[in-house]
Amino acid sequence: MPPEGELRAAIVQDAETGRVLMLAWMDAEAERRTRESGEAWFWSRSRGEYWHKGATSGNTLAVEEIREDCDGDALVVRVRPAGSACHTGSLSCFAPALWRTISDRAQNRPEGSYTVRLLDEGIGSVARKVGEEAVEVVTAALTESDERVVSEAADLIYHLYVLLAARGLDIAAVEDELASRAR
Repeated sequence: MPPEGELRAAIVQDAETGRVLMLAWMDAEAERRTRESGEAWFWSRSRGEYWHKGATSGNTLAVEEIREDCDGDALVVRVRPAGSACHTGSLSCFAPALWRTISDRAQNRPEGSYTVRLLDEGIGSVARKVGEEAVEVVTAALTESDERVVSEAADLIYHLYVLLAARGLDIAAVEDELASRAR
């Protein structure tokens, strides 16, 4: 338990987009450090210490507002992120699991990873693979079983995510574009 006592859930939200970026923990001392510095500080339950988000990665969170919930046991911390919030390299810890995996592979480059191999081949190779998978989805949709359509669609989505990573884009940009079209 932190020296200052009770921990409260801190839901970290992008002040501009409203996207939930992460969940962390704060006590009174972490909140004080955050308010004084203007950047997010949390209590790490696993390490048993305070941590300044982005101190080592550079992916800091400039705090615009801290809101307490109705019974005082949780906070919403509205921030302007400088880089990704998630340790996987994804903008949000709540991105789709596949996206978090691909972001992690792009960032950490594990040996033997098919994703890393695709990224190393370059954007042209990845783009061609997306085209190939798109044709396979169309062909399956017109002539094959539902199971085959699902399988080919999964291949297309995976390769499309790799293409975004190869371009240095986050899936959040696609989500934002779709949201803007819904308005």
